[in-house]
Amino acid sequence: MTKFTNLVSTEALARHLDDPNWIVFDCRFTLTDQEAGRRAYQHGHIPGARYAHLDEDLCSPITPASGRHPLPDPQMLAEKLGRWGVDETRQVVVYDDSFGSMAVRLWWLLRWLGHDAVALLDGGLPRWMRQKLPVTADLPQIIPTRFIPRPQDAMWADAAEVEQARQDPDRLVIDARPEERFKGEREMLDKVAGHIPGSINWTFEENIDFDGTYLPAEELHETYLALLHGIPPQQVVHVCGSGVTACHNILAMEIAGLPSGKLYPGSWSEWITDPSRPIAVGASGE
Repeated sequence: MTKFTNLVSTEALARHLDDPNWIVFDCRFTLTDQEAGRRAYQHGHIPGARYAHLDEDLCSPITPASGRHPLPDPQMLAEKLGRWGVDETRQVVVYDDSFGSMAVRLWWLLRWLGHDAVALLDGGLPRWMRQKLPVTADLPQIIPTRFIPRPQDAMWADAAEVEQARQDPDRLVIDARPEERFKGEREMLDKVAGHIPGSINWTFEENIDFDGTYLPAEELHETYLALLHGIPPQQVVHVCGSGVTACHNILAMEIAGLPSGKLYPGSWSEWITDPSRPIAVGASGE
């Protein structure tokens, strides 16, 4: 069986809708309306899809020292995955309706727990709908199983490592947030505006083609090598507002055939909880 580890096409998923070895997750979520994704799922979703809620399923509780979306407890997430029918034999597909910006969180989490057979639906639900592929409001029939987590903690960095990386000429911190938030011109979600000093801005939408799919691998390869300026790809730390959309850039680098570096799960929303950590405003390098 071919294992999909980064992207899967709508055509490939459509061929496997009745395949019990394929498990689909609807990850639609809106940061400003936490129930919008669930409502949309209840209205209609890809047949067989389970709904994974960013706040309830893919995070642990917020603490005074954490960001807005702390990593979930590995064992608790593993138990949920087992209840959803996921084990090491299953191909997982994740999707949303926002260019993959939310679904990449579950893609990264499964990779973190040692499950490589997980892919983002390229083009997401909008492409699926444009192609007039089936949707349903019916809930899936799930056969629970046991998911055994094997956390790969080398995949993520904490704030102390980010502090070192931002000052290291052989490392690079890439921020996936919109430019206006990175520059500190407008901040809608966090209490402090700006960015981690020394980081550069590469908005995750830059990975997307006009039709909502990821850009070709060759183009992403050239783009990221230009961003890196000779820094080894594995020396990158990816950040965003809360460790979600940063995974979009991680996936882009993997599509490009490059080592993707590390995720800083706490990202900007955790960085600003400690007033001793420096902040910057303006463009990269300012």
